[in-house]
Amino acid sequence: MTHAEIEITAELVRDLLRDQHPDLADHPVRLGARGWDNQLWRLGDDLAVRLPWATQSADVLLRKEHAWVPALAPRLPLPVPVPQRLGEPSTRFPRPWIVTTWVPGTPADRAPVTRPADAATALAAFLTALHQPAPEQAPTGRGRGGPLADHTEGFSKQLASATELGLVPDPDAVRAIWDDAAAAPEWDGPALWIHGDLHPANVLTTDGTISGVIDFGDLFAGDPAGDLAAAWNLLPDGTADRFHAAYEPAPDAATLRRARGWAAGRALAGILIGDAGVHGRPGGKTTWGPPAHAALRRLIATHR
Repeated sequence: MTHAEIEITAELVRDLLRDQHPDLADHPVRLGARGWDNQLWRLGDDLAVRLPWATQSADVLLRKEHAWVPALAPRLPLPVPVPQRLGEPSTRFPRPWIVTTWVPGTPADRAPVTRPADAATALAAFLTALHQPAPEQAPTGRGRGGPLADHTEGFSKQLASATELGLVPDPDAVRAIWDDAAAAPEWDGPALWIHGDLHPANVLTTDGTISGVIDFGDLFAGDPAGDLAAAWNLLPDGTADRFHAAYEPAPDAATLRRARGWAAGRALAGILIGDAGVHGRPGGKTTWGPPAHAALRRLIATHR
């Protein structure tokens, strides 16, 4: 069941709470956001309800968040949405859903970082705390924690689409960034906890700096390079070096090469979603385009 088959309303959210978590049913309910996988509804001042609406994979991702994020959250130096309750599928809504804490702030695709030094330090501290060895039973992440080269076909299709639409200023430079990253030695360290989806819409800002991280649906164990790509995808020009200096342990050259490749791939995806849409798939937003273009420009500039 997708967004086209069921309408999520405040009344539905209240009914679901009344059925399964009646102690929360009297809290005010109002729409927070419609994302790629889920809708977010504010529940009073301190809670939120997340319900899948646009992809089948969202069911598994919400259950994963409910299982793992509560144990990780206490060690993280930035606020994250901590699952409090799990809603099971029912006749009213045949998919799982969760109640989490509410994290204040504005997504960085709508309120970009304007205090780069503070943001670089905050992001580095967050990822240093998150990137710790994960247990053997930790989830693996939709290929993002494995070899970058495995994604070359998908990257090539994205680059071709963006180039055909005139959205990439220097396709050859973007291809060179990817090829260099794919040729870098693979991660040979322990599988580390990874957020897995650090694009601007999943990072919150307040007063110009990073103040929270949301959407842990792609949480997994693997290579940290995908998260370290955020130095180019989230931070302003000239800030990546400060971020890498603050992150511990200092990433080696091969990890930084892979991170650049992940950053280029994420930027292309943001450009296609923001500027061209993805063949009618819901969730894409025009606000994704500008930060993605900026990321690609800074990657190209620093590669030369």
